[in-house]
Amino acid sequence: MRDVLNELIAILRLERIEENIFRGQSQNLGWGRVFGGQVLGQALSAAEQTVPEGRSVHSLHGYFLRPGDAERPIVYIVDPIRDGKSFTTRRVVAVQNGVAIFSLSASFQIDEPGFEHQHVTMPDVPGPDELLSERELGTRYIARLPASVLEAIPRAMRERVVAERPIEMRPVAPVDPLNPGKRVPVKQVWFRANGTLPDQPSLHQYLLAYASDFHLLGTAMLPHGVTWLTPGMQVASLDHAMWFHRPFRFDEWLLYDMDSPSAQGARGLARGRWLTRDGTLVATTAQEGLMRRRSSPMAG
Repeated sequence: MRDVLNELIAILRLERIEENIFRGQSQNLGWGRVFGGQVLGQALSAAEQTVPEGRSVHSLHGYFLRPGDAERPIVYIVDPIRDGKSFTTRRVVAVQNGVAIFSLSASFQIDEPGFEHQHVTMPDVPGPDELLSERELGTRYIARLPASVLEAIPRAMRERVVAERPIEMRPVAPVDPLNPGKRVPVKQVWFRANGTLPDQPSLHQYLLAYASDFHLLGTAMLPHGVTWLTPGMQVASLDHAMWFHRPFRFDEWLLYDMDSPSAQGARGLARGRWLTRDGTLVATTAQEGLMRRRSSPMAG
């Protein structure tokens, strides 16, 4: 059996090919393009590997510039902008085929005491033990699809739906991707690495960054009764921001509590909060993404 979690960890750790230059291999999740969370996690990994010991990432801001080819590696070039007494700043550009496909700015800080509060409460939702995983749900969807619909879905994508995954996701209120209906723009999904992780806090942060691109933009599509599988939809992440608040383990269940306050101009905005089972807020995300019907006069 493939050890899919360790494969993902290896992809995120990167290969150092020169001072401040790293190379990462790509995963194909079934649609030919590089998954945005992979580039995000790899860019954070590249930045962190150039930071002095004792400093952890507290924020990152990234822009997705071009789609990446999942069949080719990506080179990450780190610009060590600043090393201060308390904070370190890094800028990373991900390059493929000679052009930039992603840019990231990340800030790291020493561990220091200070004021602390949390004005976020745990949603009243079922725990992960009461829910089906996305793999189980996907297997059920595939089994009931008509042959004509099934044949229209790329084989690699069908195989990915039922394959073993490095990260287990359990949606609180699953959405049928082919018949989603219209809902309020709120979604909760439980996440956990599918195995025990090393005691390396930075690795848990890379994995959380990787996972944070799942489901976020989909939350902004809920009020419109569409998904990325709806015919004519063009969907892509445009930017991504993330703030890390408190220590956590990604091999323990975390709830991704998401909502979308706005959609306009073929773009949707979504926000997310990562909480432990006892309701501790460990990270916050925000993302704007393209949500365009290809029939639009501006589509292309």
